[in-house]
Amino acid sequence: MTKEEIAGVLEQIATLLELKGENPFKIRAYANAARAIETFGGNISNLQDEEALAKIPGIGKSIADKIKELAATGSLKYLEELRAEFPAAILQLFSISGLGAKKIKALYDKLHISSIEQLREACETGRVAELPGFGETTQIKICKAIEERAKHSGYFQFAQIAQEAETLKSDLAGHPDALQVDVAGSYRRRKEIVHDVDLVVATKKSDAITKFFVVHPLVESIIAQGPTKSSVRVRSGVQCDLRVVSTAEYPFALAYFTGNKEHNIELRSRALQRGWTLNEYRLAPLPPNPKTKKKRPAEKIPKVRDEADLYRAVDLDFIAPELRENSGEFEAAEKHSLPRLIEQENLRGTFHCHTTASDGHNTLEEMAEAAQALGLEYLGIADHSRSSIQARGLDEAKLRAQGAAIRKLNKKFDRFRLFAGVECDILRDGSLDFEDKVLSELDYVVASIHSVFNLREPDMTRRVIRAMENPFVTMLAHPTGRLLLKREPYQIDIPAILDGAAETGTWVELNAAPKRLDLDWRWWPRAKEKGVKCVIDPDAHRAERLQDLWFGIGIARKGWLTKEDVVNCLPLGKIEQALQAKRER
Repeated sequence: MTKEEIAGVLEQIATLLELKGENPFKIRAYANAARAIETFGGNISNLQDEEALAKIPGIGKSIADKIKELAATGSLKYLEELRAEFPAAILQLFSISGLGAKKIKALYDKLHISSIEQLREACETGRVAELPGFGETTQIKICKAIEERAKHSGYFQFAQIAQEAETLKSDLAGHPDALQVDVAGSYRRRKEIVHDVDLVVATKKSDAITKFFVVHPLVESIIAQGPTKSSVRVRSGVQCDLRVVSTAEYPFALAYFTGNKEHNIELRSRALQRGWTLNEYRLAPLPPNPKTKKKRPAEKIPKVRDEADLYRAVDLDFIAPELRENSGEFEAAEKHSLPRLIEQENLRGTFHCHTTASDGHNTLEEMAEAAQALGLEYLGIADHSRSSIQARGLDEAKLRAQGAAIRKLNKKFDRFRLFAGVECDILRDGSLDFEDKVLSELDYVVASIHSVFNLREPDMTRRVIRAMENPFVTMLAHPTGRLLLKREPYQIDIPAILDGAAETGTWVELNAAPKRLDLDWRWWPRAKEKGVKCVIDPDAHRAERLQDLWFGIGIARKGWLTKEDVVNCLPLGKIEQALQAKRER
């Protein structure tokens, strides 16, 4: 088991104990242990060692024994016993927005509800509203949440399946009979929401690859198994389809299973114009005209060894997988004007990160160390402001104390710098959570909305534009407030926001947190046209979440962005000037 999986088991134990109505201290002990394991710097073998476990803060002997058992065997008898006390489906209730352990326990104890279907029926008959602490409003919200869940059933956030997709790709690539391997489909195009995972493998021994795939440790069930295509369902619940082809067929299969439908239609159309037929296996001359039986005129088919050769065959520059949405990429490829898309190594630093001062899980020192380990030259710390009570937002005194701590730490660094900022709430009327005097003392300010999501579009738009007009606001965070597959964006006029950002010189965030990926990739070409600068931020609440920058890079590439469009590609010496630019306008 991985550290993350062990932490997940501890979280599940805490949840089940809460459902049982156990001692709050015991529940909290497991929750704290889960967080401690997530931030543990050692490896899995250390978790089987009593001395190593004893050094991890917050882990007592009883929980340590369970962690040892998990690390050694991959299972835990105590968890199995807890699960046996409840119907298996009850944990699904936690996927319903607004339902915590206390409410689920009440539903189970009073109405014997242990599944989403039972909950839906109870809401429809009005029985949920009759429970103490629920009421009509809560019942309506639960109904809506169930509808939303059903609507998104079978869809996954990109990050939910990324580790499994990459593991399957890596393990298939390591097979001695695999010649070429890649993940295709919407995953390769870096769509924020995916329905399934497509894998393409070139081999001379299809049976060996297929057998290896269907018995992979990640596979929970086999849907279909055949000589060229097999489908399985893996642990996350996503369906994975394997296509096995020859080396000659590989570039065609990879291109076919990567582009969206409209992209592939256009690619085939260009082949037809040259007298060829294109499918997932080959490029071939069109068959004779069925009416005249005469051969159709056709250009000579060039040798195609890879995808670049295929695009070159139809007089196009190679189109990066992220752009294959039939959204202008063909015209650009024909004119040799495709941009050189941003790469992860172009990023020199990032902003919008949290520490234990608010709702983060790591200290300033730990966040700085993690950033340097990734090769970053700078890191911005932007803990929540005072209005975010649920996130333990900082008041003026704590914010100033953090700034002093950052300045002190910076004296120890060589060619690295921490920047002192704040994630400042935009209040209902567009004013900010701190006065300008306080904001002026910081290196930068991240402005964002965390409350009152239900304003009308004109009011929400005015609210955000007013905030951007403040000279001390450096960047606008997660501009639409969406949570993928969980919460729809609030109503806001994005073109007007981009106009406002261009006019005020405010950077617009591409929030790389997998649950957000906001601003959406579809808006970045327009932002780029207007000269709006993008800033890719991880919104990291843990040191390891700095690695979410990878997800942000995928969306930036999908939005046609280059390193010149992303402000945190600037090196340390230049980013300092950029941070001051708006204040001096």
